[in-house]
Amino acid sequence: MGSPAPPVRGPARRDGTTDISPPRALTIAGSDSGGGAGIQADLKTFFAHGCFGMSALTALTAQNTVGVAGIHEVPPEFVVLQIEAVASDIGVDATKTGMLASSPVVEAVAAAVEVHGLAPLVVDPVFVSKHRDRLLEEDAVAALTERLFPLATLITPNLHEAGALVGGEISTLGDMKEAARALLAMGPGAVLVKGGHLPGERALDVYLDGDGFIELEGRRFDTEDTHGTGDTLAASIAARLAWGDELVVAVRHGKSFVTGAVERSLRLGRGYGPVNQDWRRAPRA
Repeated sequence: MGSPAPPVRGPARRDGTTDISPPRALTIAGSDSGGGAGIQADLKTFFAHGCFGMSALTALTAQNTVGVAGIHEVPPEFVVLQIEAVASDIGVDATKTGMLASSPVVEAVAAAVEVHGLAPLVVDPVFVSKHRDRLLEEDAVAALTERLFPLATLITPNLHEAGALVGGEISTLGDMKEAARALLAMGPGAVLVKGGHLPGERALDVYLDGDGFIELEGRRFDTEDTHGTGDTLAASIAARLAWGDELVVAVRHGKSFVTGAVERSLRLGRGYGPVNQDWRRAPRA
């Protein structure tokens, strides 16, 4: 899907001339030193969509394709300082959140989103890594649902995250729809429950907003190189929202984009390799 012509932002130059610049997308998330997920995946995805990507780091992780060796949380006040620096100068057309680590960070991010009007907002409620390392403290879940979900244009939980949020196991399409209803009642504008971990020949996601359900199907690939799938999907949706797409259009595009990124995922490292955000330009291996 080609990108439309970039919108006119000007006059932004010091000499007063009109400046034509790309949409501006902000990711508020943790860093992945292995480059497969987190802000690294988000920024690659933004670039692939013709957006100017910016970041506010919530945590540093020492990780690779095998696992997470360590996490260093960024102080909440410094998370806010990063957001303020970007929003007050460059501006933000769409925002995506990922790993938020702790309750104080969630609270700080929610407050900054309100102060700076960071909408549309895509919230990926990251709980654990691909290697099952926990990335969100237990007490942060309540802050996430109570403070950030009501500000979200869209939330994008996977099956494990959706189950943890609604208090039940999700193993069928019916379960996904019930979870989506419960999650929508928590205040976001829309919910996308990702069903990639369900068995079956097709990868099925469930989208729900005020107009009802949409089932989104995609091809399933025989690969374990899926590191960064959730980040890439949420960042792709945010990028298309930054371009001005309607939410349903952006979600459909995100599903298509991440399907291509998984199809051409990269066999790197000894564990779960990363998906390929540059798949539209890269030659087929």
